[in-house]
Amino acid sequence: MTVGHDARTVGEGQDPLEVWIDQDLCTGDGICAQYAPEVFELDIDGLAYVKSGDDELLQAPRATTPVPLPLLRDVVDSAKECPGDCIHVRRVSDKVEVYGPDAE
Repeated sequence: MTVGHDARTVGEGQDPLEVWIDQDLCTGDGICAQYAPEVFELDIDGLAYVKSGDDELLQAPRATTPVPLPLLRDVVDSAKECPGDCIHVRRVSDKVEVYGPDAE
């Protein structure tokens, strides 16, 4: 099954990841919402936001939401393809960015 393989090639071990969007850099392109509509959504202001596990739009600055393992590849692809370089994926344990513009 490819899901397990994808998680190993893209993931950072078993550490839980979270994602947030810097709306100051968001171009409103909507690529993230196309890749992972369960995690990202464009609001009426034309900017992308993360959503909670119960589908609530999180509009507070730097609001984070957990990255579900089955959606990891889609979230990482969103971060890689984002023209605004505004999607940040980091480990929950130490807040180190593993995908996005500030990834080491």
